[in-house]
Amino acid sequence: MQLVQPWVHLGRVVAALLTSLMQFLRASVRPRSALATENLFLRKQLALYRERQVKPRRASDPLRLTLVLLARCFAWREALTIVQPATLLRWHRNAFRLFWRWRSRPGRPRLPLELQQLIAAMAQNNVTWGEERIAAELLLKLGIRVSPRPVRRYMGRGSGGRGKPSRASGQRWATFVQNHAQAVMACDFCVVVTATLRILYVFVALEIGSRRLLHVNATAHPTAAWTLQQFREILAEPHGDGFVLHDRDSIYSPWLEAAVTAMGVQVLRTPVQAPVANSYCERLLGTLRRECLDFLIPFGEAHLRRALLAWGLHYNRGRPHSSLGPGLPAPPPGLPAAPIAGHDRPRDMRVVARSMLGGLHHEYGLERLAA
Repeated sequence: MQLVQPWVHLGRVVAALLTSLMQFLRASVRPRSALATENLFLRKQLALYRERQVKPRRASDPLRLTLVLLARCFAWREALTIVQPATLLRWHRNAFRLFWRWRSRPGRPRLPLELQQLIAAMAQNNVTWGEERIAAELLLKLGIRVSPRPVRRYMGRGSGGRGKPSRASGQRWATFVQNHAQAVMACDFCVVVTATLRILYVFVALEIGSRRLLHVNATAHPTAAWTLQQFREILAEPHGDGFVLHDRDSIYSPWLEAAVTAMGVQVLRTPVQAPVANSYCERLLGTLRRECLDFLIPFGEAHLRRALLAWGLHYNRGRPHSSLGPGLPAPPPGLPAAPIAGHDRPRDMRVVARSMLGGLHHEYGLERLAA
C-alpha cells in the first residue's frame, strides 16, 4: 500500500497539470479584450475576500506547481493574493529541487530488460563465467558494449565476488549427466497392480547415451539381493558403462553399492528430493506406462514379464526415438536403409506391418515384391 500511494499522488498531479494546460490553451485562443475583462472581474471578487479577511484553504501540490509555471509567463507579483511572494519563490525552489533530484539519480542507468534477462541466463547456463567473460561475449559475439561492472549487477546469486564464479556452485547435475551420457546407466522402479490386486515392482535399466533399454524385470519382493542379481545380469555382458545412476531408495543398501562398485562401475546417487536428476529413467517409466502398462492388467509375474520383454524388444528395435535424430537405440541386424524420396515409395517394394503386444503397436517396414 505504501508503494501505491506515491504513484496515485503523481497521477493526480499529472492530471491536474493536464487540466490546467487545456484551460490555458482554450484561453489563448480567446480575444485579448475578453481575457482582460475576465481578469478584472476576478480581481474585483478576490478584493471582497481580502476585505473580509477570509483565510484561503491550503494549496495542494498540483495548484502550487501550476502557479509556479504560470508565474513564468507574466508579472505575477501584482496578481498574487492568496500567499506572500516569498512563499511562491519557495515553491519554485522546491520544484527545482525535485526536478534536479530526478535528473541526478545516483548510479548508472538500468540496462534494457531483455539485456538483463540475457545476462542472467548466460550467468546461469555458464557457471564458470565471470562478469568480464560475459561482457566480452556480448561485445565480440553480439556487438553489445556493456561494462563488466553493470554486468555483475544482473548476474544473479550464482556469481562470486568481483565477477568470479562461485566454487560451491560447480557444474549442474544435468550438465554432468550429459557430459557422461555414453558411460552412464540409470535405473529405477515402478509399481504395477495385478488383476488380483497384488503389487508388483518393475525394475528398468537404461543406457543414457544410446537410449537402449538394458534390462527390465518384475518381482513381488524387491529386495536388495534381487536387485543385485539384476545388476549382475546387466554387467555380465560387455558394456561401456562406467557409472550407475539411481535415486536414494532404501533398497540400494550400502553393501549393494559396494558389490556393484566391485564389478567395475561407480555408483552415483541423485540429490535429495530431486527426481529430475534421474529424468531419463523417469521418462522411460512414463513411456512404459503410456505405451504398455496402461493397456494391460497382468494376471501375475510371468504374464507381466512376457509383456515387458515384448515391449522392451519393441522399444529398442522398432520404436523411433526423437532424441536420436530420430533413430533406433538398437536397430536389428540386416535392417535395410529406407530410401528417402519424398512422398513416393519404391515401386518394387511394399509396406508390411508386424503386430506387437497383441496389436497394441505395429512395426512397419519395406519388403521387396516377388518377381
